[in-house]
Amino acid sequence: MTSRVIFISPATSRALRQARFDDGDSIDDAGAARAHAAAGSLPRAVRVVATPSVRCRETATALGLRAEDAPGPAAWDAGRWRGRTLDEVGAAEPEAVARWLADTASAPHGGESVEDLCARVGSWLDSVADTDGRTLAVVEPEIVRAAVVHALGLPAEAFWRLDVPPLTATELSGRAGRWNLRLGRLLDEPEAGADV
Repeated sequence: MTSRVIFISPATSRALRQARFDDGDSIDDAGAARAHAAAGSLPRAVRVVATPSVRCRETATALGLRAEDAPGPAAWDAGRWRGRTLDEVGAAEPEAVARWLADTASAPHGGESVEDLCARVGSWLDSVADTDGRTLAVVEPEIVRAAVVHALGLPAEAFWRLDVPPLTATELSGRAGRWNLRLGRLLDEPEAGADV
């Protein structure tokens, strides 16, 4: 049995452009237009899920997907930093930001640490591994990063070294607990051999 999970990162939003911890904002007009244009580029899937964040739900809708809520790969809990930019937090709490960036077990904002996030997303990914066929998951960029860290058995510190551009597909495929990674396909580029 081969499982495939294609992670779709959300369209652009004001918060994403400002490097703001998710504040529940909507995707912007340019992001919505790109998502609408990419609607026909996704392969069929046995399961389509989206995290409950506004921008992921709106991206899924713009892509023409009827997605179920997926609480397992929900957005990162940034605690009291939610809605603030990294620059704002860095100016107000420089020691806390430095500790957060240096120690993957640290959560000075009162939310999840990088390690906690990777473990939560890893548990969800392991449960999806039992699904034969393809799963499409519209999720926040940090969820894609955590999934890649887990799937490849990378140290948690690698989380900070992964970039996930808006409206890209990152695919994990595998069987028997071993994942392979295909990353960075733009959604407006049809997948080779995709049954769309």
